[in-house]
Amino acid sequence: MNEIVRQSTPPRAGAGNAVVSIRDLSVQISSDAGVQDAVKSLALTIARGETFALVGESGCGKSMTALALLRLLPEAGRIVSGEIRLGDVELTGLAEQGMRSVRGGQVGIIFQEPSTSLNPVMTIGQQLGETLRAHSSYRGKALQRRAAWWLVRVGIPDADKRLHDYPFQFSGGQKQRIMIAIALAAEPRLLIADEPTTALDVTVQAQILDLLADIQKEMGLAIMLITHDLAVVKNVADHVALMRGGRIVETVDAESFFSAPRHPYARELLAAIPTFAKRGKPLSAPQVAVPETTALSTQIRGVPVAVAARRMRHAADVPVLAVKNLSVSYSARGSFWRPAEPVNIVEDVSFDLHAGETLALLGESGCGKTTTAKALLRLLDKQAVVAGQASLQGEDLLSARGASLRELRQAIQIVFQDPYASLDPRMLVGEILDEGIAALRPDRSRTDRNAQISSLLDRVGLPVNTAQRYPHEFSGGQRQRIAIARALAVEPAVLICDEPTSALDVSVQAQILDLLQALQEEFSIAYLFITHNFGVVEYLSDRIAIMHQGKIVEAGATESVLSSPRHSETRRLLAAVPRL
Repeated sequence: MNEIVRQSTPPRAGAGNAVVSIRDLSVQISSDAGVQDAVKSLALTIARGETFALVGESGCGKSMTALALLRLLPEAGRIVSGEIRLGDVELTGLAEQGMRSVRGGQVGIIFQEPSTSLNPVMTIGQQLGETLRAHSSYRGKALQRRAAWWLVRVGIPDADKRLHDYPFQFSGGQKQRIMIAIALAAEPRLLIADEPTTALDVTVQAQILDLLADIQKEMGLAIMLITHDLAVVKNVADHVALMRGGRIVETVDAESFFSAPRHPYARELLAAIPTFAKRGKPLSAPQVAVPETTALSTQIRGVPVAVAARRMRHAADVPVLAVKNLSVSYSARGSFWRPAEPVNIVEDVSFDLHAGETLALLGESGCGKTTTAKALLRLLDKQAVVAGQASLQGEDLLSARGASLRELRQAIQIVFQDPYASLDPRMLVGEILDEGIAALRPDRSRTDRNAQISSLLDRVGLPVNTAQRYPHEFSGGQRQRIAIARALAVEPAVLICDEPTSALDVSVQAQILDLLQALQEEFSIAYLFITHNFGVVEYLSDRIAIMHQGKIVEAGATESVLSSPRHSETRRLLAAVPRL
């Protein structure tokens, strides 16, 4: 099927004041499978003070375009044609020494994951100092004062003291702020923001986006925003370029992109975004148009009959997981004169979860969501003090030992946020799946296990040869399917999903959500869904529990909590959600 390709950028104010212009850029990657075109004949222009969003699925060439601009392509990659102009300077033919002054000095970049981008053995002050020393005239105490000024500018308190701290001593949102400070320390003309808010909760995301907008206005900064979060794009971008298969298939102003998407692929992506109005409908299939409404309460009246019937059934069911007054505390470091005192992370958390039901656990980073999940999975026994009660299928989950605990482990499993980190890279996928079945279902023969693995992989939509391949051979969405298959291999009654779609683009996220819904309908699995994506919550959950500072401050049916939030923290979270 021939695609409509619109690569010409429409005339706009400020286009004559171009900071960066890319014309006919093509990038190739060499591998054992041959030479692949990562970027094909790409053209774009970004003006001073403009935010230009580059959107599309994982692997479409967004990040490869940014790396080509900075001449940081992997060894197997090369620019085969085109030109990249930064102002009047052509970068593709510039000597490496000249590029060193461009990187960090003229063009800054914020990577997706600050934890892996910041050097763990250097203080924050040393890392800020590197950029200032290389691209500015600041030296000695003046350099240190400037570094502290940047920390203050990005909202890090006690900057003079925190210059001497290491990355692990900061929260995820603070580390992203530090990355912004390092990227902007030399006051570049162009900032490349590569998925800068993907792993952040909605309130921190809002703070980061507001911070970038303030600095952009102050410095007249041009921003290339690379993201798969279309709600963020709508709220911050001036122009949007839609990429697919290494090509820009449409370039248009942001308002037109969302109000009247012309390209079929644009309409496909917008249809895949989860919302309350799409509950009960598959996201990865073409959607019937749903009328826009201004109030969530008007959407709630259209709850599908199947969802409403399932909720009524849950009300009468006996909970498969019952948690009462769960508390988790760690011992702080003490001294000879002052004994260690416990630090409470989770306090008096109570909730019930029924078969076939989805309970969404929401809250800011650090509120205790993942700690609650790890406590229920008995992963904190040697690290923390866990108190309270938890009953899984009528059995005491927190006090079980030996064979009883192994039986309970079979009934509760988890899908982690990052499948690449949670799947052993040295094991074949078949070995990863077989490991859990052999440990928790020892009654099954090798033949039965192999048959079950083949059936599982087919059920989650993976190729027939998946069992004989390694995790690194798959895309992010496919690895998450492998993680789901691993969790389902032992046939759990409860599945904890800890941010399982936060790093996935909207189309892959739609496929994963459709898969989870189909599996839940088929096997009546109960989901404890930990996420900061409110669109996913609206689409998938039956009930919501809001956590704040280790406590559940509000809980209720999804439509009730979203349409009539009672607690100030719930209202604050909802106010920070970027919406289409």
